[in-house]
Amino acid sequence: MHTLESLVSTVAGWVWGPPMLILLVGTGLYLTILLKGMQFRVLPHALKLIFQKELSRNGDISHFAALMTALSATVGIGNIVGVAAAITLGGPGAVFWMWMTGLVGMATKYAEAVLAVKYREQGEYGMRGGPMYYLAKGAGLPWLGWLFALFTACAAFGIGNMTQANAVAGIFEATFQIQPWITGVVLMVLTALVILGGITSIGRFTSVLVPFMIAGYVGSALVVLALHVTEIPQALFSIVYHAWNPIAAGGGFAGATVAAAMRYGLARGVFSNESGLGSAPIAAAAARTDDPVRQALVSMTQTFIDTLIVCSMTALVILTATSWTQGIGAAQLTSTSFGETLGHTGELIVALSIALFAYSTLIGWNYYGEKAIEYLIGPKAIVYYRVVFVTVVLIGATSRLEFVWNFSDLMNGMMAIPNLIGLLLLANVVKQETARYFSRRQPLESPTVAKRG
Repeated sequence: MHTLESLVSTVAGWVWGPPMLILLVGTGLYLTILLKGMQFRVLPHALKLIFQKELSRNGDISHFAALMTALSATVGIGNIVGVAAAITLGGPGAVFWMWMTGLVGMATKYAEAVLAVKYREQGEYGMRGGPMYYLAKGAGLPWLGWLFALFTACAAFGIGNMTQANAVAGIFEATFQIQPWITGVVLMVLTALVILGGITSIGRFTSVLVPFMIAGYVGSALVVLALHVTEIPQALFSIVYHAWNPIAAGGGFAGATVAAAMRYGLARGVFSNESGLGSAPIAAAAARTDDPVRQALVSMTQTFIDTLIVCSMTALVILTATSWTQGIGAAQLTSTSFGETLGHTGELIVALSIALFAYSTLIGWNYYGEKAIEYLIGPKAIVYYRVVFVTVVLIGATSRLEFVWNFSDLMNGMMAIPNLIGLLLLANVVKQETARYFSRRQPLESPTVAKRG
């Protein structure tokens, strides 16, 4: 078993090495250039579309619900612990490179969603789409779509299930002295209540939970920053300056090179927003819409919210505090930084945020996994998949997961490879769809759109 763990860890490290990061960020940069920086030019329009609904009958859930489902899987412990890890290992400059993954990743996320909606199809349990469908139907590579689905189904049990349940159980045991098995049972029941109802139930639930948890966490961070407003300019300066200049060791901080800032910033940014992994377009394909671009614009805001808002709040709270220079580990750094200002209340806020973020990830990744299983085996397998997924939650909450973490990293990397191939092969399709949408005389309005309400 030790040999297998060592092998998986080594391969995962190789898969997520510089070539993968260059490919992920490079694809986003290429799409940004191809689309003429569209994510910057039309972001206000994209944000507006979140709160509009289409009267189309094609799809299962609204734009808003599709976005919240994707965000439920993306906004997770990486936004709290992952940001802290980037700063611990790469210094303040790592945050700058996280921002870069968000800015170019918006173009990647947009392209994924365009293709997901364009090549989706009606299934027995609602719309089905994602990289496996645009690889098969658009790129003409069904075998590559099959591999993507296989890697997704495996990753869902790891990064989307056991690791999340384990994080919740760990934080509840440390903060509230609740036994892991109790947390596991409660998580099982709560997960089952949501996912057994399918995408409609998931969409309704995430439409309530995700805005609440993001607003609560960001609001708490803003309170901390308001009390440290004079330190914010220095924090921002450090982020930009140390993206290009090494930071010396000091206090308990070991120091970091520019290469470390870039490496850990890019890696944690990609893990946080998942742009290029191919997971989010599976949710985008379920949206009620007649236009791939309209949903893609909404999906694009997911990366903006995840990395440029939520991750930035975590980073600024850490960098306006002093704990990050005192050698505190990444797992405790965010909690300690909140606690410097808000005391035990701040630590409770972080603990509850981690629990909510991890639980929402469970919900979102279940949907990704069941759509992958549907593609691999057929729709009748979905019910059995849900039962197994719920059962595995308890295993995750009560087990040691070093191997699962490495295996999850490996599966996520293997998901990205076929998805990026599909994006590069179908980039001109994305460009054509974009040109068609924005060539209309009134691109911001449509007779099929009505105000949300």
